Parts: sequence; C-alpha cells; structure tokens
Amino acid sequence: MLSSPDHDVKMRFDVPVPMRDGVRLSADIYLPDADGPFPAVLVRTPYDNSTALHLESGQFYARRGYVYVVQDCRGRYDSEGEFDALHQEAEDGHDTLEWIGSQEWCNGRAGMAGASYDGLTQWQAAPLRSRYLKAIAPRVVQSNFWKHGAYIGGAFSLVLGLFWCLRHSGRTRQSEDVYDWDEVYRTLPLIEADRRWGRDVRHYQEWIRHPAYGDYWRRISNEERYSEMDVPALNMTGWFDGSNGPTFTNFNGVLKQGRTEEARRSQKLIAGPWYHSLSTPGSTRTGQIDFGPVSRVDLEALELRWFDYWLKGIDDGIMEEPPIRLFVMGENVWRDESEWPLARTEFTPFYLHSGGNADRIISDGALDLAAPAEEPPDRYTYDPNNPVPTLGGTHPMQPEQISVGPWDQRPIEARGDVLTYTSDTLQEDMEVTGPVELKLHASSSAPDTDFTARLADVYPDGRSMVLCEGVIRARYRDSIEHPELMEPGTVYEFTIGMEVTSNLFKRGHRIRLNLSSSNYPRIDRNPNTGHPFGMDAEMRVAEQTVHHSSRYPSRLVLPVIPRAANVSHAKAGVHPQSSE
Repeated sequence: MLSSPDHDVKMRFDVPVPMRDGVRLSADIYLPDADGPFPAVLVRTPYDNSTALHLESGQFYARRGYVYVVQDCRGRYDSEGEFDALHQEAEDGHDTLEWIGSQEWCNGRAGMAGASYDGLTQWQAAPLRSRYLKAIAPRVVQSNFWKHGAYIGGAFSLVLGLFWCLRHSGRTRQSEDVYDWDEVYRTLPLIEADRRWGRDVRHYQEWIRHPAYGDYWRRISNEERYSEMDVPALNMTGWFDGSNGPTFTNFNGVLKQGRTEEARRSQKLIAGPWYHSLSTPGSTRTGQIDFGPVSRVDLEALELRWFDYWLKGIDDGIMEEPPIRLFVMGENVWRDESEWPLARTEFTPFYLHSGGNADRIISDGALDLAAPAEEPPDRYTYDPNNPVPTLGGTHPMQPEQISVGPWDQRPIEARGDVLTYTSDTLQEDMEVTGPVELKLHASSSAPDTDFTARLADVYPDGRSMVLCEGVIRARYRDSIEHPELMEPGTVYEFTIGMEVTSNLFKRGHRIRLNLSSSNYPRIDRNPNTGHPFGMDAEMRVAEQTVHHSSRYPSRLVLPVIPRAANVSHAKAGVHPQSSE
C-alpha cells in the first residue's frame, strides 16, 4: 500500500544551506502542511531546482508525507560558489544531509533521488555515510566517469563533452541554439573548442587534459568506494542508455563489497528498453521500435514504494521481490532474476569469417560457432575527415540532440569503411542477456587508432537494428592508466566491451556484428597520429586490417541464455507496475 496523497503542501524557496567552507547552497523545500516530523527526500541538481519537474515531484512527495528538498549544486543557479563538475558533490551532499537531519521537520531519516548528474550526486555523497541517509534511488548513473562518461573505451565522448559542457558553462543553462553543432563537433584542436565557441569551461579543459585514468578521475569513481557504501540502492537504467553496463557494475559492486550485510543484500535494479529519459509516459517507442504497452513502467510509484519501505517502515513487499527486473526485448516481456550475469549464462564465441570482402555492400563476412582456419583478413580505410556517423545506439544524450536507441544500420553498413559479419538465419529463438564482448585481432598503419563495434538484430525484412556497442582507443588496449602506442603493422588483440543487452533473436532473424573505426559525433575522431590527445589539429588516414584465422581467432562472445531454463523464471516473475 503506497503512501496516499493526504496532505496539503507548503513551500519554502531559496533556503540557504551552509557548507563546511561557509558557502551557502540554495534549496527549495516542499513540506506537508501538517504536524511533523517527516522523512525527507533530497535531490541535488546542476539543472535548476525550480523547474516544473521539481515542482511536480515536490508536490508529489509532500502530499504523501515526505519533505522534498531540491538543491542547486554549488555554483549553479541560486547557489553560491564555483561549479566544478562532480568534484564538489561528495562533501556538499554529505553536509546537506547533515543539515536536513538536524531540522525540526525531519524525523532523522532521509533518502536521495534523481537521474543522470542528480544520480551521480547520490553516489558521491553516500560513501561519506551521513547518519541520516537511509536509502538512495539513482537513475541512469555511470560507475566510473572516465570509463563511461567523459571517455568510453579511452575515446573522448564528444557529444557529451562538448554539448554538455558548452550548455552548462555558466551559472545557468546556456542556449545551444546559437551553435551550428556540425561545425562545433569538427573543431580542432579539442583543447581550444570551448574558447573557439565563446566559452571558457573549467571542467571541459580538465577533461581534455586528463585523457588517461588517474587520480583526477579516481576521486569521483564509484568503483573505488563500494566498500564504503552502507545504504540500500534502487538502480534504474535503460538498455539504450550509456549507463546500462555501469548500472550493473554499481549493483554488483555494493552487492559484493558493501560495508554492511544490510547494504549488500538491499540492492535492487530495473532495466527496460529505454534511453536516458527512461520510461516516458504515453510513449512505448525507443528509436525505431515500439516495445508495446508492457514496456511502460510507473517508476515514480516504484521509487515511492522504495522510500515507503526504507524511510517510513511500511512493509510493502518490495524487499521480498527478486533483486533484478529485466525487459527482454524481442520477446517483449519482463522477467525477474537473482544475479548478474545470470547463473545459467552460456558465454558463447561466434567467430568472424570472410573471404576478405566483409567491406562490401554484399558482404561475405560471417559469424558462426566454428573457429577459423586460414582465411584472408579484411581491410578498410579509416579517414577521420569522413567518419562513420552515429546512427542510434547506446549513449546518454536525448534523441533531439543525436539519434539514440535501436536504429536500422543499413545506411552505414553500405559504407566501404564498415565491415559486417552476419550469422546464418536462426532456426530457433536465441536469447542474449548479459555483457557482450568482442575479442578482436587487428593491425593498423597508424600508431594509434580506434576500433568500434556494434551488435545488431537483423530482421527477415533486412532491417539491421542496433542493440549495443563499444569502442577501444588502441593506446589503452593494455592499460587505462598507462597508454602505449602501437607498432604500425603489428597485430594486437583488443578487448572491446560492448556493454549489456537483453534481446530475443527470433527464429528467422540473424545476428550481425559491424566493425569500423569511428562513431561520430558519439565519440571524437581519432586523428591516427599518436600525438598527445586533443592538443593539435593534424589528422592522418589509417589503413586497418582485421584478422580472423587459427592464429588470430577474432570472436564475438555472446551471453546466451538457454530457453528451457527461462520458463520457471518467467512464471515466478513479479512484473513492475505498469502505467496502463
């Protein structure tokens, strides 16, 4: 039984909250118009605490017996101080929680909520273990901002890096309509891009100046602090968000390393067929696929159940439900699971094959279970002045900024710089649920370059719908902290993490792998020079070679789930509440 909307609401705006260094951060507070005290829900945001979204959420929680506190992050909107993206949120979040817990309207129990950056503020504050913080509900959050935020596979996340930083370069949101984004994204050198377009963005400059993983990134990484976490977390993500794999990393990190037994056994996760905005009311479509009414989930109701249990002590049954809820695309059903990866997973290698013509419109590239013998390699030319365009996929941007989700890849598969490897037509359904990985043997004429990979579900009508993707910047093939250039012409093995998915490849469909060296502007163009990152404008053409032979067995490793074993799991599943 959810908390009912029984209360009128009173509001206090621009309440100054003192931090340990004397800076005051502005909070808007929504309270039940009744005698307290009450539990509190805190949201910390750089995106303006006075938006309609926060007004609606404040009313929603206050009417149900919570104090809702939404605070502008340091240096943003009505808050004092200077904004330094992510690097200030741990102490500021802790200090705010301590302040909330000492107020007469708070009963000493607080939770944190919010998505994206607002979710990261939760993970930053939680390891400092405020005595008042009892639960968090982070949505679409990275586990490590170098691995899955500013960079991905060592390649710079250009859209996030430039679009986000230019838009959030001042105290308030800056207009993106003043820019020709095609021209902005092509700006070189990258270190000068913010100033070239009229901004001077501290965090953008820092991101460019720290291209390898080190102390700058380590200080804000969840992965370094799971052992300090002692709060339950309700994690939410979408299969087409850039946080899909990191959300499972966060879940498993606390499950295995959390500071207390209660924290370890109190992690929950839901993953649906969504992009960064998650389940959108009134919409069942992501990219070019409609997943049907069952895909819509009332995440607000789920979050309320979470806080009712942890902040109000209402035994609503949420902790008796399995810890993981997954939407299996293709089959379009919800299923409950107990662990990740699934214990019944059969990690299955699909080897790359061809007669050397995987770059053709009618490609002879194949995927199958047989290891290769002696086969000619595939070759293509990567020209950073003519990169492969981003067409859907998994990333943290909105569709009005760049296409996202399952899009038909045939327009880019027709390019000569994209290799395609396709399975035979499936004679029976095959479910792939879990982390996807590519073991690629390749060489280049360049001392540094990128290799990109995409997994697609090929429909009987020819549509090639992307499911997940990955990239590796060659210099980070062995170490994310100590990059090393390649010897041109030498064959190396690259491990490309393609994050996670859950998809039923139906009988009559085929499995496809696309390989190339760019995904622009999702990621920046590798200039192929091996020069220090972002510091010059020189670019060179690279000749790329993909090897698949007995000596170099390039292979796509898929997490195959036996279909017979899923019957009992489907019957036992407790489906999320639908908005239908």
